[in-house]
Amino acid sequence: MTTDSVDFASLLCSRLCHDLLSPVGALNNGIELMASESDPEMRQRCLELLEQSAKTTADKLKFFRLAFGSAGGFDDAIPASDVHAAISGIIGDSRRIELGWLVHDDTLPKPVVRILLNLALVAIDALVRGGRLDIGVERQAGGSEIVVRAEGERLAVDDQIIAALEGTMDEGALAARTAPAWMTNVVARAHGGAVLSSRDGDNAILLGATLAS
Repeated sequence: MTTDSVDFASLLCSRLCHDLLSPVGALNNGIELMASESDPEMRQRCLELLEQSAKTTADKLKFFRLAFGSAGGFDDAIPASDVHAAISGIIGDSRRIELGWLVHDDTLPKPVVRILLNLALVAIDALVRGGRLDIGVERQAGGSEIVVRAEGERLAVDDQIIAALEGTMDEGALAARTAPAWMTNVVARAHGGAVLSSRDGDNAILLGATLAS
């Protein structure tokens, strides 16, 4: 592993830690409250907090395992139902995001899953006020096409992340928030493809990727 690879892994780990800090911190707070609370009603509320935080942490870990990890335990293909569950889990009940799932295959190749989830992550982060997230995959003999569309009020699109997705950002400008997008572009190029984006009006964005293998 080169120094550059180590630096990139460090940035990716920083992103993971940032996203997991909140639910894990809530778990810790809940445990501390339980230890000092004697009122039955308050203890029940603490238990609910612990349950919610534990679920959020587990959902994020499941998502990141498929999006960033090697997805150990799977063959070369991953059940599409697991991918759908990972996205639904990270959206959660409080994000106010409606998910449209236009994937008809029972399984998806690992590279397709990794790109799809990372594009979905960019779209979810952009939907700061909720909205709609549509995800589609079309597979043919010559490769795969992935489309992710996010639509919502005051869509927050980070231009640096888009540049990282499309491979136009200078590698020296990589940061924890752009590392997943940069990895997405690298994976797409490694499979003979590319990542593109386009704005669809003021409140929507299209993210797409093509893979030749």
